[in-house]
Amino acid sequence: MFVIRILKEIVEWTKTLIFVFSITILINVFIFEPYTVSGSSMEPTFQGADIFSANDVLKADRVFLFKLPHILGVEAKHGDIVIVDSRVERIRTLKDEFLDNFLVSLIRGHRSEDFWIKRVIGKEGDVLEYIDGKVYRNGEELNEPYINEEMEEPFTKVVVPENHVYVMGDNRNLSKDSRAIGAIPVENIRGSVVVRYYPFEKIRTF
Repeated sequence: MFVIRILKEIVEWTKTLIFVFSITILINVFIFEPYTVSGSSMEPTFQGADIFSANDVLKADRVFLFKLPHILGVEAKHGDIVIVDSRVERIRTLKDEFLDNFLVSLIRGHRSEDFWIKRVIGKEGDVLEYIDGKVYRNGEELNEPYINEEMEEPFTKVVVPENHVYVMGDNRNLSKDSRAIGAIPVENIRGSVVVRYYPFEKIRTF
């Protein structure tokens, strides 16, 4: 009887753990997901890290993405900080969201370098151009107090296509972004950054 009772308890605990893990996965896929900032492309807004350096990763900013609005088709706004899938040549699916999920990636021991943290500079129909180190949208100079320094290299005038956004890093001279790969399909937006939760002394919402 004792052995049977122990086995029943093990079965019940296993069911509970599977249920909790499944709910956590669903929350990560559809609502909130943590992200560790890498690289210097969003300085000074975010401190990134070299993903190949364990010490650097410990110092990197960590943020939470809010994913539900994008899944429901809510448009990103100018100035939003988003995580995008830079693989613009492929169609992103729901299967990708499950496989790219933070917990699944942790289990697989795989961290993708295809996900970039950037700022939305242009939306569908916007005309973006470079004039004397500044970015202009629809003929008006952008007020960008968040950038690290003025852009040194010009980019070709662009009209943001339908169902796309144009993104840039705040560290304009050290950022690979839409200037290199073009506008990002809206389905490649994985979520908007809503809070930095680490380092604890730098906690803030966005």
